[in-house]
Amino acid sequence: MPYDSHLYQILAPNPGLVASQLDPEAFAKHYTAGSVRYYAGKVVFAEIDLDYRHPYFKIDEALAGLQPHPDGRPKATKFISTYRVLEHIDLEAIQRLFLSTPEGYTLGLDPAPYDKTHEAGFLRIYADIAPLRMLVMSRLDFPAFGKYITDPGFPKGAPKQFYTQIELDIEHFLEEFEERPTMHPPIPGLHPSNLRAAIMELRAEPDKLTKGLRLDSAFETMPYKVIRHGFMFASQETTRFFPMPSSEQIEATNYRFWRAM
Repeated sequence: MPYDSHLYQILAPNPGLVASQLDPEAFAKHYTAGSVRYYAGKVVFAEIDLDYRHPYFKIDEALAGLQPHPDGRPKATKFISTYRVLEHIDLEAIQRLFLSTPEGYTLGLDPAPYDKTHEAGFLRIYADIAPLRMLVMSRLDFPAFGKYITDPGFPKGAPKQFYTQIELDIEHFLEEFEERPTMHPPIPGLHPSNLRAAIMELRAEPDKLTKGLRLDSAFETMPYKVIRHGFMFASQETTRFFPMPSSEQIEATNYRFWRAM
């Protein structure tokens, strides 16, 4: 039987541009449970416009080689590139973003204008996902952080970046830390004392825009429930925002994903 072709950009756990005959839900299940290459964790990927072309990628050749197996099963993956993928993708070609739990339950997100208002001086935590993977505290708002990290003059940046903001009530954290310094880390893998030190440093230096918290954001270890606002693709010229529905909306429309988030 004929299968539809898809272009997927894998963003986590590893970067890649892949052609596939699997629909998004089947692709997520293949990556988390159906592949002979062992992996246990969440997967984040985007569907790219099938008509998108860039001379950096051999897309036509990959699509031509996208043939079902002899037994009729669809071809799951035909890798096109795993290097410098995002910087060669037009952000407008990103049609939908898909979040998958380790069990393979999938939530699709649609792009929308970014219309949030921001409190001046508020400290935020960003998880860089692709291609950079740092965990960063910053006084910059969501779009401004993308502009900052994709600045060609910034030595630790990239031409394009995919990232998210992590929910954290800083005042509540500081109060709890004072009462219980041995508290459980509010962000997996980040020691509470290091988090407190970063907050104090940025508060003491108003001109300092960012503070690195961890060399690897370890986004795969974070539950989806800590995501604030959604996910952002950014370059110097533009952004593409994919809002995260509320927990109540997800529970009502995608109960299996909600149970595993």
